[in-house]
This record gives sequence, structure tokens and C-alpha cells, in this order.
Amino acid sequence: MKNDILYDIAQKMDEMSKGQKRIASYILDHYDKAAFMTASKLGAIVGVSESTVVRFAFELGYDGYPKLQKQLQEMIRNRLTAVQRIEVASEQLGSEEILDKVLNLDIEKIRRTLEETSREDFNSAVQSIVKARTIYIIGSRSAATLASFISFYFNLIFEDVKLVQTTSASEMFEQILRINEEDIIIGISFPRYSKKTMKALNYAHTKRAKVIAITDSASSPLVKEADYFLQARSEMASFVDSLVAPLSLINALIMAVGLQKREELKQTFDHLEQIWDEYDVYEKVENQNEKS
Repeated sequence: MKNDILYDIAQKMDEMSKGQKRIASYILDHYDKAAFMTASKLGAIVGVSESTVVRFAFELGYDGYPKLQKQLQEMIRNRLTAVQRIEVASEQLGSEEILDKVLNLDIEKIRRTLEETSREDFNSAVQSIVKARTIYIIGSRSAATLASFISFYFNLIFEDVKLVQTTSASEMFEQILRINEEDIIIGISFPRYSKKTMKALNYAHTKRAKVIAITDSASSPLVKEADYFLQARSEMASFVDSLVAPLSLINALIMAVGLQKREELKQTFDHLEQIWDEYDVYEKVENQNEKS
């Protein structure tokens, strides 16, 4: 608890001014809402000036209110219930211009992902994937869609790819039972973090397999098990997980791996094109220019 911002606020309340105590009390009682308020809005709600809110942040040891706000957001990402997320989304987005606001938030997540993802970890992850005997991929709940996406394309590139099903813990461990140092596992999870994904990565780590964590923050519990940490921002505080930036990072990972295996991939797709034509897999669309 000692690194918890709420713990720090509670410990220092006796030393605060009357106005700062009002800010502290509001944050302790409504941290899920305060984390997404501007300094002026927080001040207006508790009845103090914006400058008092800024000084409050400095008193806690932060270089301004945005740093305190970021720390609050980091702290609550794995605490919010679905109901709290809906309430926060209503505060953030309102009821108008939803399309513009959501798309702009997603654009910002992609920008931050581009800035923050380690190129060294990304390139090392690509090389480890290419060299692996077996590639295991795991993601549960909403992250299962991302795991399935990677699995689909990696199955076109590699011979031995296993999408780990997480319907039960016992079945999950049966699927990764033989993982070892020749293998790699890709774990994907975002707040609230999946315990099953965590347990799978921990087991793989003990078996000396390489571990790639695709997650949102260095404070994510997946990172402590990982050899390579690929950071993708997913911060929308709502009941819907924003997976735009993670999917973009995954696209880059698939493309980088595909370029490493391009000769084999060419042969695979040549073969697939023949199968698709022979078995009439795709609808043939006539060229409008040819018709005219």
C-alpha cells in the first residue's frame, strides 16, 4: 500500500490546509471521477480555486497537477468496476459528438503507443518469434479477439502455432504443459488484467520459454514475467475496452515477422490462391470497366 497515492493522501491530510483537506477528502471518496477531472473542474466541485488544486499536487510531491492526475489514472485502471467505468465514460464523453471524441481518443492512444513502445523489445520479440519451435498465444475476455487475430496470421506463416483456450484453468495448463526453452508465448491483457493469462505466463517463465507481454503499462503484472514488453495504450475508462492501439501494434508485429519469413510466405500464399480458386472460396467481383 505504501506506493498507493490514496495511502499517501490519507497519511498527509493532517498537515494540509483547510482547502487542501477538501480536495483530499473528495479524491479519497471519488478517486474514479477525480482522476479524469481538470484542476479547474476539481476545484469548482470542492469549492476551492484552481491554484489551490495545483498547490495540492505540489504538496504531494508531483511536478504539477497533470502528474498527480496521471498517477491516479494509473492506480485505478485495474480497480474500476464495469459500473464505475460507465459513470466515468459519461463524465468524459458526455452525450454529444461521441464519434469525434472516441476516434480522437483512439488516435491519441496510437500516438502514445508509437512514442512509448521499446524498439529494442519489439525487434527482439520479432527475432524470438521467428526462431521459436512452437508459438503459444493467450488472451482472455476482450483480449481473446486480439489473440485470435495473431493466431490466424501466424498460422499462415508458421507450422506450429497454438491458440491457448482459457475456458478453464485446468484446460489452459494442459495446453501449455510441454512448453520449454525452445518455445515462445505471447500474452495479451489490459485492465482489468486476466489472472489466467498471468498464471500462464508465470508457468511459461518457470519453464524458461521466452515471454512476450502485450499490455498497457510498465506497472502491468504481465511485465514482471516478460522477456519482452510491448506497450500498447488502452486507457478508455468505459465498459468497452479500446483495442485500437493494441491491434495496430499487433499489425506491426505480424508485418515484421512476415518480412522475416517472406520467401516461405510467398510459397504459402501461392498454394492458398490455388486452393481458393479450386474450391471457390471467395466471391468474384466483376470489374466495372470490363462490363462497360
